[in-house]
Amino acid sequence: MSELVPVLLALGILIGGIAGAAILTWWERRLLGFWQDRLGPNRIGPFGIGQVAADMIKLLFKDDWVPPFADKVVFIFAPTAIVVAMMMGFAVVPLAPGLVIIDVNIGLLFFLGMTSLAVYSVLLGGLASNNKYALLGGLRSAAQMVSYEVFMGLSLMGIVMMTGSFSLVDIVEAQEDVWFCFSQFLGLVVFLIAGIAESHRLPFDLPEAEHELTAGFHTEYGGMKFAMFMLGEYLGLILISCMITTLFFGGWHGPMFIGDWLPPVVWFGLKVFFVINFFVLLRAAIPRPRYDQLMSLGWKIMLPITLLNLVVTGAVLLWMEGA
Repeated sequence: MSELVPVLLALGILIGGIAGAAILTWWERRLLGFWQDRLGPNRIGPFGIGQVAADMIKLLFKDDWVPPFADKVVFIFAPTAIVVAMMMGFAVVPLAPGLVIIDVNIGLLFFLGMTSLAVYSVLLGGLASNNKYALLGGLRSAAQMVSYEVFMGLSLMGIVMMTGSFSLVDIVEAQEDVWFCFSQFLGLVVFLIAGIAESHRLPFDLPEAEHELTAGFHTEYGGMKFAMFMLGEYLGLILISCMITTLFFGGWHGPMFIGDWLPPVVWFGLKVFFVINFFVLLRAAIPRPRYDQLMSLGWKIMLPITLLNLVVTGAVLLWMEGA
């Protein structure tokens, strides 16, 4: 029976992730409407909840067209790759004690590896489309994602130094008394910004850049293939929110001043929901920078911050060992 638990959990995450991404399309519009003093979806069903079903029906029955000038095999494979990579990333996320698909001592590296594989999706989509706007969007995306993967990885090394492990379960258990959002605040800020860039969320949606490149790497996509790109983006948002919760906000542990009076999985879900709302409201509040400003932010500001965080963390740990 115990062997079935990871299988059932994987199936639940698969179904829950897809359903959660669909619901997020509605929730994001409603929350942005509230933030911008407008209604948002309100025509189909109560509070416009039927808009999710309407969007799904439209995408399911829309003509599935492949451009005759495109590389058909790669064109079809590209949107699949991002969904698979994002879903694989959930395999190492601990939702509660014992509630994880697989607990490996390289869980953090596995997560970073899966986010790296997502680069191939947008890059191959841009190349296979045989369209100059899609190609430019794909190249932008590759440069942005590869660059910010460096800062994302370096921002987590302070946590690894403090816990002595790459296992996400060990990292959560190390935060039973004090969350890492306090001792690793610089790492949290860098990881948060890098997560936005990795998932192509506003204000860092420059690979798409509708005002410059039509729609970027998915210019030629429509129907279910376009839906898979959007599904991958929302799955990336959920995954990054889960990782921020796991790495910096105690995972399944309740707040230090409240205690664990709720089930661990509920605490985890509440924190993830809070982080997702932060990402959505960030979209409504922050303007989109230029592409050169985005790259300068990474290499000129975020890289020195991550290196400073590593030096300070290492010095403090050595001082504590000597004391």
